[in-house]
Amino acid sequence: MEKQELCRLAVQAMKLAYAPYSGYMVGAALLTADGKVYIGCNIENASFTPTICAERTALFKAVSEGERRFAMLAVAGGKEGKITGVFPPCGVCRQALAEFCSPDMPVLLVDGEDSFRTVTLGALLPLAFSPTHVAE
Repeated sequence: MEKQELCRLAVQAMKLAYAPYSGYMVGAALLTADGKVYIGCNIENASFTPTICAERTALFKAVSEGERRFAMLAVAGGKEGKITGVFPPCGVCRQALAEFCSPDMPVLLVDGEDSFRTVTLGALLPLAFSPTHVAE
């Protein structure tokens, strides 16, 4: 899959967000190693704690359907559904992604309708706590 197409899917997912409290709408598109794409959006809650980010929504959808290998992630976000610069995954999402994704997995941070910045998960979360830390 082309990087541009994955970014387009993240932008589409952003429009599905439920963000009545912050107004920040975020979408994610997660590409599996075998070419499937799972999208997610942020879903806010009045009590805030149950809120879930777009990246974890996409990841958990994929994992709940048996996926365990991932190739790339695109994330788009902005106030009231308009892209307003890059929206990197939060710390909780970075840690959740580190459970299943390699540090060298590309993360595409959409910063405009046709542009994005590429970083790796490892650059976003150096020295991640991983399953190897709890292995016996």
